[in-house]
Amino acid sequence: MQVSFIIPLFNNLALTRACVASLSATLPRGLVHEIIFVDDGSTDDTREWLATLAPPFRVVLNERNLGYAVANNRAVALARGELLALLNNDLVLLPGWFEPLLRAHRSLGRRAGLVGNIQLDARTGVVDHTGIVINQSGKPVHDRTPPSLLARIFRPVRRVPAVTGACVLLERALWQQLGGFDEGYVNGGEDIDLCFQARAAGRVNAVALRSVVRHHISSSIGRKLRDEENSYRLARRWHREFVIAATGPLHDWCRDYLATISPEPRHADRVLARRAWLYARGLSHTPPPQAVAAVETALGREFARWEKMFPPGPSP
Repeated sequence: MQVSFIIPLFNNLALTRACVASLSATLPRGLVHEIIFVDDGSTDDTREWLATLAPPFRVVLNERNLGYAVANNRAVALARGELLALLNNDLVLLPGWFEPLLRAHRSLGRRAGLVGNIQLDARTGVVDHTGIVINQSGKPVHDRTPPSLLARIFRPVRRVPAVTGACVLLERALWQQLGGFDEGYVNGGEDIDLCFQARAAGRVNAVALRSVVRHHISSSIGRKLRDEENSYRLARRWHREFVIAATGPLHDWCRDYLATISPEPRHADRVLARRAWLYARGLSHTPPPQAVAAVETALGREFARWEKMFPPGPSP
């Protein structure tokens, strides 16, 4: 099985070269693969360096800076591998990072969606990503909770709503089925959008807890300039799905409610108390409607803020 490693570039040649060195040093022997670089209008010495490369490297040169989504879409259109490994050029790939990622993907079988891994801040070593979860406001955020040793040993594949596209493995056929990255996002949000598209198609996104890399987080200039617009676009598309996927906040609401009624349980709404208890204990997958409404309200406040930031244009 061939793997296509996709690495979009925009300046930061020193980080790119370090990433490539770590990739070459850590890939399993005998792995059939190609490495596709997409240069997105670099203005440093990146293009001169790319001109020196030979197979298994392949190069795509964008005529100007077109953004992360377009760069990846162009590379995947040329990819030959059955599997795609999307990598940021500011990663430091550690020994043994790839095999657990591949095993996790295979363990999910036909239900495999996008599979990510644990990412450490390259500067501090602190955990930056163990998946993407939905917070109390109904918005996707990085889970930065370090996995326990027992989880890494006995449950090395953690199912999550989404993973970051900085280091992710998926089938090329799934990418094609979903249509790749939505180019309406500008350097942010397209990876979460693709994960939720995979979920809607019945796939399972996961984190391989035994795969660890280091990441120079947001090293590209201008990486965060469109965060609010991207978040707004995501929330408009996946509003309901974000609320349902907010399992942490929904569990928190149920536990808080049960704690509130514990002094006088006889006076509580018995149906609500029972549903909250079952959901908090993981015995039901259906949260009480009051918990869902609380997350909806929080996300509604975000929508009100976004609508002030981005008022609709005048009608034609």
